[in-house]
Amino acid sequence: MRIDLVTIFPDYFSPLSLSLIGKARERGVLDLRVHDLRAWTTDPHRTVDDTPYGGGPGMVMKPEPWALALDAVAPADPDPDPDRSAPRPRLVVPTPGGRPFSQRLALEYAGAPWLVFACGRYEGIDARVIDEVGGRMDVDEVSLGDYVLAGGEAAALVIIEAVARLLPGVIGNAESLVEESHVAGLLEAPAYTKPAVWRGRAAPEILLSGNHAAIARWRRDEALRRTAERRPDLLAHLEAGRLDDRDRQVLAEILGP
Repeated sequence: MRIDLVTIFPDYFSPLSLSLIGKARERGVLDLRVHDLRAWTTDPHRTVDDTPYGGGPGMVMKPEPWALALDAVAPADPDPDPDRSAPRPRLVVPTPGGRPFSQRLALEYAGAPWLVFACGRYEGIDARVIDEVGGRMDVDEVSLGDYVLAGGEAAALVIIEAVARLLPGVIGNAESLVEESHVAGLLEAPAYTKPAVWRGRAAPEILLSGNHAAIARWRRDEALRRTAERRPDLLAHLEAGRLDDRDRQVLAEILGP
């Protein structure tokens, strides 16, 4: 997968050289490139923002530097060979006004060959930029949640980590991606490791039993309980046909009949 990041703070993405993502880059699983938006400014002050039309507080990012940057990073015709079909880039714009990011969207992005992130600042990017590039890119405006950040960089880091860990070969044990929060519509059960008793607190005895069927049932029960208690909104999306009698019993204990 190729990922391009356009930002006015390239150093913000130095953590992407660490841990699993750094190793994925070293192995060539992930081709990640960071671009400084100011490289496409034309004035001595390298200006990327201006006052908003219609008045109001804050500044808006100017359209021309963004258009030039995206034209350079993802040209309209990146491959002149008509016999080859170049991958269509997908532009991701982190913004509090976007659709919510989710594990399902992370999986969708993990199947894309090329993502481009436009990291806005201030009051955002001139809306005409999205209209301009929408004809040659799939454009997603994405929000991490119902709050506002200082810019798109932190959100881009979160999205990239969520996506990159799903790429084949990035996680050492692919089984660890199967039973985790939001994959099956539930929050993950709590986890424990050695020692069996720590500061007077014992790990659940069932986990030390070696009975894999019983352990799987315990984890399912705990996932249901944790989801019902912390994120009851997720339960509405569970398919009733995939709930067995024990599932319903656990939920009834918490939520009532």
